[in-house]
Amino acid sequence: MRVNVKFALESMKSVKLIISGLEMPIVGLGTWRAKPEEIEKAVDVALESGYRHIDTAFNYNTEESIGKVLNQWIDSGRVKREELFITTKLPNFGNRPSDVERFFNLSLKKLQLEYIDLYLIHMPFSFHLNETTMAPLINKDGTFSLDPVDFVETWKVMENQVKKGLCKAIGVSNFNAQQLQRLYDNSEIKPDVLQVELHAYLQQKDLREVCNRLKVAVTAYSPLGSPGANNHFSTKYDYSLDDFPDILGHPDVKELASKYNKTPGQILLKHLIQQDVIVIPKSGNPQRIKSNIELFDFDLDQADIERLDQLDRAEKGRIFNFMFFKGVDNHPHYPFKRSKQ
Repeated sequence: MRVNVKFALESMKSVKLIISGLEMPIVGLGTWRAKPEEIEKAVDVALESGYRHIDTAFNYNTEESIGKVLNQWIDSGRVKREELFITTKLPNFGNRPSDVERFFNLSLKKLQLEYIDLYLIHMPFSFHLNETTMAPLINKDGTFSLDPVDFVETWKVMENQVKKGLCKAIGVSNFNAQQLQRLYDNSEIKPDVLQVELHAYLQQKDLREVCNRLKVAVTAYSPLGSPGANNHFSTKYDYSLDDFPDILGHPDVKELASKYNKTPGQILLKHLIQQDVIVIPKSGNPQRIKSNIELFDFDLDQADIERLDQLDRAEKGRIFNFMFFKGVDNHPHYPFKRSKQ
């Protein structure tokens, strides 16, 4: 099936970021947990399908592959740099103020870009850096080496990147409401975006109310429940969730998909973007990548939005509590309620 790119671009909705004034496309491509060749293909398909928003992070090890494809498109004239919205993130082992510029510049170099549209503190908690592996330092007992750096101090160096014109907007990821408020109260340049896990089973309504009050846009990662993440946890961290959710297979979602003649994924994504939540679904499947942006030719009835609202499990629906980082719940800036999972 060939996508009408012109229609996709013209119909694409965006969210205006209050601090920077940027227009952030409400649908982007997530790029976590993918091999380089898969990412290159996915980004190419996404751009061909009308995506102009790509989300990555230093931690994902996908920046080089993304940069390669972006520059192929820019150099060939198929897209202009100013038409793209690129998000990347400071790694949790680079949260020290003295390391911000180092990792920011590494991301710029890997992406082959002169500036970043949106740069996020990936996590409020920090680990010491293993310089050999460029990954978190692990203690002899298998726990992660915790660094109690204050993210407010880190933020001050993030602000400098905006002042230098190296990034257009800054924000945070995985912060709770209290952490976001504290950062907001102690910053010169206010955060434009909060990126958090958000899907039908974890709708983060209280947190979204805080963001609305502070005029902070919300980006939902894992908006489809991150199928396959549990296998990643098990393979990389020897950690698994006993009750991993299958949101796409929920009877209500499937019934609405049939009603609207859409896929379950499209129903779940529409539920969020119709509430002005930015979504960054990840897929390596060309058909699903195309499907995930075909959201602008229908609207869910209010009754159906409310029906999906009822699927919320609150904290019980959380997939990413980061407990696969052994010992992380002992960090003073661990963002969630302490868990003995």
